[in-house]
Amino acid sequence: MKITAVEAIPYAIPYRKPLRFASGEILAAEHVLVRVHTDDGLVGTADAPPRPFTYGETQASVTSVIRDLFAPAVQGLGVLEREVVHARLNRTVANPVAKAAIDMAVWDVLGQSLGVSVSELLGGFTDRLRVSHMVGFAPPEQMVAEAERIRDEYGITTFKVKVGRDPFTDDVAAVRALREALGPDVELYIDGNRGWTARDAARALRQMADLDLTFAEELTDADDVLGRRWLVSQSTIPMFADESVSRPGEVTRELLGGSANGISIKTSRTGFTTSQRLVGLCEGLGVDVVIGNQIDTQIGSLCAAAFGAAFRITSRRPAELSNFLDQTDDLLAEPLEISDGALRVRQGTGLGIEIDEDKLTRYRKDI
Repeated sequence: MKITAVEAIPYAIPYRKPLRFASGEILAAEHVLVRVHTDDGLVGTADAPPRPFTYGETQASVTSVIRDLFAPAVQGLGVLEREVVHARLNRTVANPVAKAAIDMAVWDVLGQSLGVSVSELLGGFTDRLRVSHMVGFAPPEQMVAEAERIRDEYGITTFKVKVGRDPFTDDVAAVRALREALGPDVELYIDGNRGWTARDAARALRQMADLDLTFAEELTDADDVLGRRWLVSQSTIPMFADESVSRPGEVTRELLGGSANGISIKTSRTGFTTSQRLVGLCEGLGVDVVIGNQIDTQIGSLCAAAFGAAFRITSRRPAELSNFLDQTDDLLAEPLEISDGALRVRQGTGLGIEIDEDKLTRYRKDI
């Protein structure tokens, strides 16, 4: 079975409220739907969420690089030639989100052709994941109200709290308000999106030492090499790398250089093929991982869930799968459901993605 075409369809769906964090702000899901077509009539689907403030990709650049470079590079290849697909995509540097979407769509076709789910193909460890919800910048009382609503409505008891503001004491107050309101049984961890200096991060962590945080993610910029190492060396909680580890080589450097002792894996930037390698790398080094979220739609969250449920190491921690709750709509014909704090992996062949074509027509930006 050969790849005959790769579609890149830009679309935009508004959020109910702005999602704010240290590195940027999101008002709408301005993403790119990616479809890989084959000569057998099967179509693989995935979603590409551009994040210009993180990886430099935009909706226009993702659409362009897929149409002009990546589609011609993979047309004519068999869906089992994943290593060849991977090699040809990597002739072009950067563009992680565009590459990841094509990779996942190829896996979707492969699962469909074999009559099994992608999660089973990858490992099939479990059929569901516990969910962690992201709480973005807002006044403390609004952050508390959101967390309480998510806990009461969906049963979610793990929260990723965005930090990284100046002054850092604003974030300390917000995290403290969440802990006091939610109690000791709720799990909290923080994500700075590179917003703090190492000095301020250390001060903030000292002031939050009594709040029982599980870990902290990407508090400082990766270019602050010595500052990050110093911060990790004196931190009493694990420090996870996220934006700084979009490639296996970066994971190795951050871990062996002492700049991190945990890793966030996001299928929206490393697909399934590279994410699989990251799992093996982290497992071999004894490093903890979390399945992250790139403010994904339901399609992206479905992909992340399929991967996270496939391996024991990725299913240990609650996965970040709920950002789509802030969207006003989605392209999936059958919406995802979070119940009792967990999301069940979609059953069926491939990734189980069925697009509502009427909604795609309504939200696409190229017609």
